[in-house]
Amino acid sequence: MSTNKLIIGLVFGGKSREHDVSIKSAKTIFNALNHLENKKRFIARPIYIDKSGFWHDYESSESILFKEKKNLPIADKKVNLIKNFTNLPKLIEDIDIWFPSLHGPNGEDGVIQGLFKLTGKPFVGSGVLGSALGMDKIAMKTVFKSYNLPQVPYISLDTNNINDSSYMKSIIEETNKIINYPCFIKPANLGSSVGITKAYTKDELLKGIDQASFYDDRLIIEKNIIGRELECGVLGKSIMKTSVVGEVKFDSDWYNYETKYTEGLSKTIIPADLNIKISNEIKLLSLEACKAINAYGLARVDFFYEENTQKVYLNEVNTLPGFTNTSMYPMLWQSSGLKLEKLVASLLDIARE
Repeated sequence: MSTNKLIIGLVFGGKSREHDVSIKSAKTIFNALNHLENKKRFIARPIYIDKSGFWHDYESSESILFKEKKNLPIADKKVNLIKNFTNLPKLIEDIDIWFPSLHGPNGEDGVIQGLFKLTGKPFVGSGVLGSALGMDKIAMKTVFKSYNLPQVPYISLDTNNINDSSYMKSIIEETNKIINYPCFIKPANLGSSVGITKAYTKDELLKGIDQASFYDDRLIIEKNIIGRELECGVLGKSIMKTSVVGEVKFDSDWYNYETKYTEGLSKTIIPADLNIKISNEIKLLSLEACKAINAYGLARVDFFYEENTQKVYLNEVNTLPGFTNTSMYPMLWQSSGLKLEKLVASLLDIARE
């Protein structure tokens, strides 16, 4: 091709329960790549991975983004998986930089990052290790603990043992001793609050474990903190910087999937009304958390803040935060002086480091 523009492979969809959120994020990123200034440097090529894992061509992929097609032919699950990658050899040849807009397993857990690395082309976001640690809540929290980073009490469990009565008795006893009620039950390897429940009693705890086990074999039970939900954006690789701190407010009992992705059910306050000491503490912890798990490029770090004790608790690092209309990450950087189109361009420049 006789152009000096870089071809950006915007990969979205995927074999994940966060498939639809991924499409919404990709629309935002695609539009930002086609902003007047970015069009001088980049050519956006959308690449849709359907729910069976088939990689679609550019034309079909763009129809998913803008013609609202939801009935593209899906590869037969019985077909050899190799055929899912029919279009991949040509894509590898064309693409200069990969831009994953993927959420959940197979998208932000190191799997696709490993594939991108094998192509020899740079990609936006963390590598295999940072992505894997950022996806698995148990592994991530274990690393945080080794770095003495403040976090809420939690216990982990393996669903392969939930039919063992003595094992479950120990889990219930540990919950009573370390966590108490209410508490949250979470799949270790999902985002967007998918599969999470809040339990107020032992019976609800057991139901929550049963529900979460549908999504993952590894679960965590986490103490409920009555406090404010704060978030901070991180950007960069060799030099990492933080955005202003934002706050999420909502009327529901907790920040669930519906509240996150339905306009009007939650409110973001950017910057959050915090004293400078707490704000700086959150920014510093954001960088420390990312460095601990080897996350870079982009990340959104989530916290709980107890005003009555002035304590800040690190919740998690999201290595591929959303870019939907209601997503906090781009709004944090917008309020920090970096418009969406500049943010997207910066991420591509960081990927080339």
